[in-house]
Amino acid sequence: MSTIKACIDRIMPHELNRPHRMMIYGARQRAVFLFRKMWITGSTLRIRFLEGTASQQAITKDQASWWTEHANLQFEVGDDPDAEIRIPFNPGDGAWSYIGTDATSIPKNQPTMNLGFLDGGTAAHEVGHAIGLAHEHQNPAGGIEWNEDIVIRDLSGPPNYWNEAQIRHNVLNKYSIDQIRGTEFDPDSIMLYFFPDTWVKKGKGAKANEVLSDLDKAFIASDDAYPDKDASPDIVEIPVINTSGVAADIGTPGEEDLFRFTVTHWTAYYRN
Repeated sequence: MSTIKACIDRIMPHELNRPHRMMIYGARQRAVFLFRKMWITGSTLRIRFLEGTASQQAITKDQASWWTEHANLQFEVGDDPDAEIRIPFNPGDGAWSYIGTDATSIPKNQPTMNLGFLDGGTAAHEVGHAIGLAHEHQNPAGGIEWNEDIVIRDLSGPPNYWNEAQIRHNVLNKYSIDQIRGTEFDPDSIMLYFFPDTWVKKGKGAKANEVLSDLDKAFIASDDAYPDKDASPDIVEIPVINTSGVAADIGTPGEEDLFRFTVTHWTAYYRN
């Protein structure tokens, strides 16, 4: 069990005080809605390495590019103090990342990701979180039945030393179907990390996936994620008349609506 290195999702402070699951209209839901944590399609996300060897940084840049080959996103590596993604390589802090736009709420002097080990596709996995993707084993379509006592026993020890709340958050609990955008369960996804046969009641555990799967590539480029940059957006003009309201359709949950307006007159106000 000492060889099982697992990724931990970082939770925003304001979410720590919420119930991990809540009852809404009789359906069980997670408190975190991941599709609301995706970046605007076409964004350029800045990456700043807070430390690390040339080799560590090169591996991370290479694996980050696996996503941008398919997603309508770009990464720009540099020393910008306002970088959205800030990465140290602290071996004592494991591998983790904040999810998507949660990173914008983290103080600029703190990391938004850590790559304490770079086994296989670890960097690609964490960058997947950074662009809004969740763990595949928590996909509600997966149907995994866990041997909870064994999972808790194994992850409580080295090298992870998680408490039960962390284990439930990162492994045992599933997202509700109306919380996520996604595909059918993908056993080959880079977002699914290795776990042994003993962790599940039926069937087999998961192999170590070290590259993006075909479904990873198809989903991240789909309309539900970051679609083709050459696609033309639907543009609807909404007139703004004085201070009266304008009726419009805000669309489905998670839809992106971008607004542009031109100021033709402005008045300055001064206060002593």
